[in-house]
Amino acid sequence: MKAIGFKQSLPITDKESLIAFETEKPSPSGFDLLVKIEAISVNPVDFKVRQNAAKDIVLEIPKIIGWDAVGTVEGVGEQTTTFKVGDKVYYAGDITRPGSNAEYQLIDERIVGRKPKNLSLAEAAAIPLTGLTAYEALFDRIKINPETDKGKTVLILAGAGGVGSIAIQLAKKIGNLTVIATASREDSKDWCKKLGADFVVNHHNLKEELNKIGHGEVDYILDFVSMEAYWETAIDIIKPQGHIVTITGSKKPLDINLLKDKSITLTWELMYTRSMFTTHDMERQASILNHIGDLLEQGVLITTLSTTLNGFTVDNLKEAHKLQESGKSIGKTVIVF
Repeated sequence: MKAIGFKQSLPITDKESLIAFETEKPSPSGFDLLVKIEAISVNPVDFKVRQNAAKDIVLEIPKIIGWDAVGTVEGVGEQTTTFKVGDKVYYAGDITRPGSNAEYQLIDERIVGRKPKNLSLAEAAAIPLTGLTAYEALFDRIKINPETDKGKTVLILAGAGGVGSIAIQLAKKIGNLTVIATASREDSKDWCKKLGADFVVNHHNLKEELNKIGHGEVDYILDFVSMEAYWETAIDIIKPQGHIVTITGSKKPLDINLLKDKSITLTWELMYTRSMFTTHDMERQASILNHIGDLLEQGVLITTLSTTLNGFTVDNLKEAHKLQESGKSIGKTVIVF
């Protein structure tokens, strides 16, 4: 089968940064499905792994990355119970296994959902990783209750990005929250408003911007850009007993003593945790993907697809990586095979 990967961590402009190669088509066993991939999307994690996984070495076998995928089940392992050959599925993958930048992939059915019927391949491929991340942040980490938390404020840092784009919708339409998103360019502001944000503020002078809209303090903060950059500001603007969820790491230690006076809760969200550690609730991700699929079919949520590239080629994958590395992409970039 054809796959695209890398042997060294090189700049995306380098000819060898991503290379096409042939490898053996895998066979499913256990809980695995063999999926013929029809569309993938690219996330920041893709270029971050590409930049760091082979910094000082040259791999003998190219590393296949990529996590969002849509495809058709072509084979099933002996322990599978949910899917059958011919089913259309979508998923965000497992960072410990070969990724979706290939014609076929093995994926544990416990982290796989059924593809939303009303979405195209590209529209569906845009959803899984960001959908799971946003959903887990709101409903598994903060544990938002749409009835008792109705009207509370959530600040979404980087509202126009992939995760922010689905988080705005989930927070507003499912969580019943008042949604404040950060965006600085006119196109990204318009995108956030289209998705349902009640307010869009510039991330520069954030405290001043929040005061202008009458929300100088917020109940919750979802950090999808840089906890290190916003650390002290976040603690300043969050209400006592508020909750911060971050998906970003920090290059330097953060002073958690600053959380004490307000009794602030800080939670990390990593979408890969359940699959990395085969947690007892691993199948929760399949349930979340199916719930999001239902909401998409009902028109409650809309796809966050913004850019479609046609053809599973090195050039298209490089272009998708460049878009992510620019830090200016809006919504999701998808490659249709």
